Amino acid sequence: MKAVVCKQWGPPDSLVVEDLPDLVPGPGQVAIDIHAAGVNFPDVLIIQNKYQVKPALPFTPGSEFAGVVRAVGAGVSRYKPGDRVIAFIGQGAFAQQALASEQVVMPMPPGMDFDTAAAITLTYGTSHHAVVDRGQLKAGETMLVLGAAGGVGLAAIEIGRALGARVIAAASSDEKLEVCRQHGADATINYSREDLREAIKAATGGRGPDVIYDPVGGSYAEPAFRSIAWRGRYLVVGFANGEIPRLPLNLALLKGASLVGVYWGEFAKREPKANFQAMQQMLGWLAEGKIRPHISGRYALADTAQALNDMAARKVTGKVVILPR
Repeated sequence: MKAVVCKQWGPPDSLVVEDLPDLVPGPGQVAIDIHAAGVNFPDVLIIQNKYQVKPALPFTPGSEFAGVVRAVGAGVSRYKPGDRVIAFIGQGAFAQQALASEQVVMPMPPGMDFDTAAAITLTYGTSHHAVVDRGQLKAGETMLVLGAAGGVGLAAIEIGRALGARVIAAASSDEKLEVCRQHGADATINYSREDLREAIKAATGGRGPDVIYDPVGGSYAEPAFRSIAWRGRYLVVGFANGEIPRLPLNLALLKGASLVGVYWGEFAKREPKANFQAMQQMLGWLAEGKIRPHISGRYALADTAQALNDMAARKVTGKVVILPR
């Protein structure tokens, strides 16, 4: 089988595609032929040794995928060869085959295509954990989403709307904001040409958002936090900007506001039952048409480096996927 391999820490162009032996499942494992793998911003950081997860070299990057079971190991009872499945693993998804523990595999809903199935786990899992669990967003409240045209941003918009909240999307271009509107944003802010605080004030009638979803960090964090409503919840999701902001904590005191950390990967490991319930709710929303992953690009396995470069250059709206077969 062919797989993308990271042999040394570095930019996407340092990755290589190699022929590796077919995978054989061990006890409790499922071997899966990958039909589509989702690309996420952490993939860009992991290969450069800039992420909190640091795998041993060499390794195959990529964490979420959809495919068909090719073989099962001893003790596996829920799956058999030929089953269409979704899986989230630590690494190994940018390849034609992967091994996954039976516990991290889910059946694909009938009628779902591989591209959609590969695009739902990390982004929608992160945003559901953030908005529903950590942010406790309620119907009638207002949520501001920064970096709203990215994968987790669009997922947050859709989840906010599914909960009955009003959602304000902030992004860096009118083209990206149009995508946000197509996915349910009630109002938009172009922070490349608008003053963020003034725009938030105008969009909320001076009250401020109840929840702020921030996967960006950097210079947008402080003006956004200064604009938060009384008892607001500021969700610290990630730092796509590359800069970890330093927020004056007196702002939390003055607004009675909370800074809330969001780490979906750790949540999924520590609270697997809660994560499974969240995924079931989202698959139900998907069937109802309340959420729909926006896939803006598809790449061959040989073009994985280009997919990661496009992600790093913020050229991606929604999700992109690798098609290894």
